[in-house]
Amino acid sequence: MVPYELRAVQPLGGVGLEHRKLVAEALGTALLVFVAVGVATLSFGFKLTGSSPSAGIAATALAFGFVLLALAYTLGPISGCHVNPAVTLGFVVSGRMSLGEAVGYWGAQFAGGIAGTLVLWGIFSGAPGYSRSGVGLGADGWGPKGSMIGIGAGGAFVTEVVLTFIFVLVVLVATSRVGSPGFAGLAIGLALSVVHLIGIPLTGTSVNPARSLGPALIVGDKALSQLWLFIVAPLAGGALAALLYRYLIPTEPVATTTAVAEGDVERTIATP
Repeated sequence: MVPYELRAVQPLGGVGLEHRKLVAEALGTALLVFVAVGVATLSFGFKLTGSSPSAGIAATALAFGFVLLALAYTLGPISGCHVNPAVTLGFVVSGRMSLGEAVGYWGAQFAGGIAGTLVLWGIFSGAPGYSRSGVGLGADGWGPKGSMIGIGAGGAFVTEVVLTFIFVLVVLVATSRVGSPGFAGLAIGLALSVVHLIGIPLTGTSVNPARSLGPALIVGDKALSQLWLFIVAPLAGGALAALLYRYLIPTEPVATTTAVAEGDVERTIATP
């Protein structure tokens, strides 16, 4: 994931370039869900990590972090590799992305998340003993059956706001002018792994509405009724992170040539 304003672009037509961004966001979100939610389902649904919850937590956290790390360096130069509506909202609130472009990103991300879930479900459905109610599909949740420690809705909401706040703040700062562009993807991948390490026992960890939507639609029942929290809370956390980012790193737009960037480039006017 590279700074949104500093993405190198080819001299393509505006419409074609926009299409490529949306395809990249949809593809990236689909791959994130397919790989990482797949590992979560294998670890906890199929119980391939045995009786050790810690092994499943570690495997799932690493899967989320590693796949995002790979996607950041692969799709970052094309779309910025948000692959997360909360991250996109953070860019909008921080003033680094227009609302109009964000709407397209959100549509692509949710579509990609659903597509990745459907492919994953199609594969798992062929396994003996698989069922949506028994094995599930890595859906997030709270309460006695939705959370490993049984936290309630209030605790789940705070958890998702705080964890998304941490993650989106890392994304915004790592991809800013004060960050190190070459290492931004590494910082972001590690951040996603870290928030999963603490979040999985609490809510399963969403921090990404597009990641939560597909599994909830497939599993249905309680997962679907609780979905609202895993959309609202991550978006709130992303917006709060953007507000803090604007305070920590005041910026002003400066004009640049379109060969270097698509629009304004962020310039720091105060020492963070």
